[in-house]
Amino acid sequence: MTLSVSNLCVERAGCTLLHPTSLTIQPRERIGLVGESGSGKSTLGHALVDALRGQNVRVAHVPQSPDEALDPLRSMSYHWREAERALQCTPDRQRQQQLFRALQIHQGNLRKRPWGWSRGMQQRFVIAMALIGSPQLLVLDEPTSALDPVVAARTMNLLDSVLEQNQTSMFLITHDMGLAAKRVTRLLVMDAGRIAEDAPCSSLLQAPVTPAAKALTRHRTWPAPC
Repeated sequence: MTLSVSNLCVERAGCTLLHPTSLTIQPRERIGLVGESGSGKSTLGHALVDALRGQNVRVAHVPQSPDEALDPLRSMSYHWREAERALQCTPDRQRQQQLFRALQIHQGNLRKRPWGWSRGMQQRFVIAMALIGSPQLLVLDEPTSALDPVVAARTMNLLDSVLEQNQTSMFLITHDMGLAAKRVTRLLVMDAGRIAEDAPCSSLLQAPVTPAAKALTRHRTWPAPC
């Protein structure tokens, strides 16, 4: 199902953080949102999640760090049960093991607390929790910034495999143009609370139009366009 939102806007303390923004997201679409720090990327991500949930769309959010999603004093099994309860999903051991195996965390001890797992496994566990309810859209906000490059690449490869098996679309918020170049087919460039450019990934990377997009692509650090 095609997802759409219209005129998303965020204002705080008399300041406009997100100017009226409309988006359409196709099934299985892979969208990247890039921009300088403070451009409004995360603000748009949160507004998108809230708006779609208001339409009863199944949408899940993965934060930048597992610390934002996991209580260090609670076991991993506790977090899983709470996620199932929040999503009103009947406990399903088979579904859990399928996700754990797909994300290669099936060897993790659920009786342990988060600090008993590696950072990479913690982040993949958070992604698995986000996928419990079979979301139509998965919003990831800098999902690999807390991971080393090898673990980050492995995590995204595993996530790609999981998403390919479903109709789930992906909305990837990142400052890493190399990550976006490899993982998405459509790029949005955020600038001062507005989407300055919206184009196919390969076109934008090779021939950016707006000053904001040109600034982001000026110093190529990725091996090849997507």
